[in-house]
Amino acid sequence: MTTEQRDETAESNGGHRPWFRRNPALNLTYRIGVGVVGGLVLVAGILMIPYPGPGWLVVFAGLAILATEFAWAGRLLRFAKRYYDGWVAWLKRQNLFVKALVLTATGLVVVVTCWVLGAFALVGGWFGLEWPWLGSPIFGSGG
Repeated sequence: MTTEQRDETAESNGGHRPWFRRNPALNLTYRIGVGVVGGLVLVAGILMIPYPGPGWLVVFAGLAILATEFAWAGRLLRFAKRYYDGWVAWLKRQNLFVKALVLTATGLVVVVTCWVLGAFALVGGWFGLEWPWLGSPIFGSGG
């Protein structure tokens, strides 16, 4: 869809985008805003990918936000969805051992992240457990 087609569709739907396009300063501000918000959502989603929860959903949301203004983001969104769907289909075809291995690897990423960030030392402190190995290798024991 070209910019003109998108504008015509938006105008017929009562959209606000053509109004922004008429003023170059507003158009640039709008595009920067979309880029910043979409980029932040995308980065947050990428950081969430290894953990249980909505990581990929947030990545796709960030790309969708960016795709409203940037054609490259739309292409990347289609590419990412295709490969994500392929990964899910591949995982569904695997036997129980491979699925358990993927689940174990995901759990290991979560446990290591919690340890590195000092979550175990924090929770251990609530219960009076001051074991040195609970402390973060980066942040120390926090005390």
